[in-house]
Amino acid sequence: MSARVLLPWTDIDVPEGLGAAYYDGAGAPPADLGDVEFYVLPYDRGPEPPKLIKELPSLRVVQSLSAGVETIVPLLPEGVLLANGRGLHDLSVAEHALALIHAAQRDLPRWFAQQARGEWVREHTRSLADSRVLLVGYGSIGQAIERQLVAAEAVVTRVASRPRPAEDVHGVAELPALLPEADIVVLILPDTPATRGLIGPAELAALPGDALVVNVGRGTAIDTDALLAETGTGRLRAGLDVVDPEPLPADHPLWTTPGVVITPHIAGGSASFYPRAKKLAAEQLRRYAQGEELLNLVEA
Repeated sequence: MSARVLLPWTDIDVPEGLGAAYYDGAGAPPADLGDVEFYVLPYDRGPEPPKLIKELPSLRVVQSLSAGVETIVPLLPEGVLLANGRGLHDLSVAEHALALIHAAQRDLPRWFAQQARGEWVREHTRSLADSRVLLVGYGSIGQAIERQLVAAEAVVTRVASRPRPAEDVHGVAELPALLPEADIVVLILPDTPATRGLIGPAELAALPGDALVVNVGRGTAIDTDALLAETGTGRLRAGLDVVDPEPLPADHPLWTTPGVVITPHIAGGSASFYPRAKKLAAEQLRRYAQGEELLNLVEA
């Protein structure tokens, strides 16, 4: 029997010499997967698809369609390669980050509420143009967000885990000096020991009044209680696609805090994602069949 690949979609060309099985993560996986060597994880289907990794004795490669793979790494058997979905979500997350910023700066929730009441009350709002934006997490998604911010004529300061002076990138150690000068902070961070609680009471207190905190990375980067304390007084505002805990309980006060816009971790899942994901999966299968190096390999 030839080696097989386990795919979430049936409309991907499988290279000659490889068989295919299909599992979209919605139900039970197929039986008899002992010859599966390459597993493309279903996207955004919860914790069950990754658990299957340990039940594939012939597995050699796991392809994640997410950029963040911190929950997958501990499940990998020794010797199994892991590739992530770096680049797939860049434009989708960038669009969503800008949507959250515009919604907050142009006070869209207020106007939507007025529309529902049939009211016509006008008032000028904040703007993104000329705002000082601190971009914390300068990977491929951060760079995609920067392109849109620059097009909107915002003033962008880049921040990464370590400074890269040649690229005009500051390190996170410089945040205490950078935060007081920011009108908007955008977080695009993974969930790691170094990033958990990175934005806590002291960092939030360092921001100027009326600053906007946007998070499209992982909710654990922000101390939720500290953010609630600052937004609850109206001193700060927030646009959140990710929160901690997640999902946010229905009775959590952040839902109803004025100045806070929340979406349910949907930034990466726009219509542009799936064609790009299928193209990446097909290219990875081609490389695997040809014995070529895979893209986006992660050091587990």
